[in-house]
Amino acid sequence: MTVVSVSMPDELLSRIDQFADEHGYTGRSEVVREASRNLLGEFEDRRLENRELMGIVTVMFDYETTNVEERMMHLRHEHEGLVASNFHSHIGDHHCMELFVLEGTLEEISTFVGKIRATKDTLTVDYSVTPVDGFSPLQDIE
Repeated sequence: MTVVSVSMPDELLSRIDQFADEHGYTGRSEVVREASRNLLGEFEDRRLENRELMGIVTVMFDYETTNVEERMMHLRHEHEGLVASNFHSHIGDHHCMELFVLEGTLEEISTFVGKIRATKDTLTVDYSVTPVDGFSPLQDIE
């Protein structure tokens, strides 16, 4: 097996070590391998390929980290054909939430989510993807 060197903050490394101990992993390498497989597999659902999709992406960040908000603005403009709607909200005393509603393909949505995840200083990035093709209006039940 190839050995890979990865840089990460001490706090994250401590959390990985603690997680490994608490969940019976043999060590941090096993945790990182599993997390990597899960991340790579997120957008490999063949049932979603070639379908019209709606994605909801929420991003949390500290408002004092001004480059995150600026990066979200750039991504919104860079992907204007994908971003159907965008909402910004203040959460608590020091945090902001950016919510994106996306309409596009699995590849387009996964690219967008990847760019957000790659943005330095984001606290959380959550998303969901739902097919919107084949929706039919609710029928009245008599």
